Amino acid sequence: MLSTRGYAVKGPSSNFEPFSFERREPGPHDVLIEILYCGICHSDIHQARDEWGGAIFPMVPGHEIIGRVTRVGYAVKRFKTGEIAGVGCFVDSCRVCASCKEGLEQYCDRGPNFTYNGREKDGKTPTYGGYSSQIVVDEHYTLKISPKLPPANAAPLLCAGITTYSPLRRFKVGPGQRVGVVGLGGLGHMAVKLAASMGAEVTVFSRSNSKEQDARRLGARDFILTKNPKTLAVHVGRFDFILDAVSAPHDLNAYLNLLRRDGTLVLVGAPAKPVEIQAFSLIPKRRQLAGSMFGGIRETQEMLDYCAAKNIASDVEVISIQQVEAAYERVMKGDVRYRFSLDMKTL
Repeated sequence: MLSTRGYAVKGPSSNFEPFSFERREPGPHDVLIEILYCGICHSDIHQARDEWGGAIFPMVPGHEIIGRVTRVGYAVKRFKTGEIAGVGCFVDSCRVCASCKEGLEQYCDRGPNFTYNGREKDGKTPTYGGYSSQIVVDEHYTLKISPKLPPANAAPLLCAGITTYSPLRRFKVGPGQRVGVVGLGGLGHMAVKLAASMGAEVTVFSRSNSKEQDARRLGARDFILTKNPKTLAVHVGRFDFILDAVSAPHDLNAYLNLLRRDGTLVLVGAPAKPVEIQAFSLIPKRRQLAGSMFGGIRETQEMLDYCAAKNIASDVEVISIQQVEAAYERVMKGDVRYRFSLDMKTL
């Protein structure tokens, strides 16, 4: 077993503290990765505070992982020691269900083995995430990272990047389409960059007028302040596609009404409480309300290669692991532009 250092919470109201645990020895198909950077995702906060239920403690969060390969199993073909590699939201799946066979492992019938707050293949051993010194992952669930991508900025692509890229691709967002992005945070800022790079005309919806300059810098053509409901009313029927990246409760009907006939609103933010949908926000214009998770391994690699080719990465603030508590509070206040990346040398 491999002695590993990390930062963990022991319960939903606990603070982070140093935590030592064991990783498995790399098997024939495994890659051992020394973690260099790990992004902080809003879902880390939800799960560390058990806001979604089912939390496994002690918990080492982190599923936006970039690191250097330090050892490979004898059967590994895709990775060599010294290369930079990535690990996203899951580290295994059943591999035999229809979703897994189609490269949609995130929708595995059994449920994917999440990178943290999950279980290993034995169904018993807890998985621990990227707020740690190293991780062992099967090469099939490990991503290749182009040297064109700065490691600290690439880390959030493993969740924020693929979570926004996947629905944009699924609904064929492209030139000439009017796309709205609700919320300019960790997910939203990646959605703006990606949709704009695909040729869409992007509009950002935000409660904070201080973000307008950033929205336009990231690629948005328009910016709509949402504090006044009357502001939205003049845009009814304008949009082909809206991606909603807000994790707090808010009125989805207001955004559904902004869609044209056959337009689509996709949720990637995950409010902890149920939301109310009015049937007549959908029925008269045959609008669609959809949800989307992160992508499968194949699509995540496609996204990483796309970002390298287009020179797209996350805007990050690099911090030490000792600042994680303060970072969580700042994320909750929207006080980060636009993702924290933990420098794991500070562990």
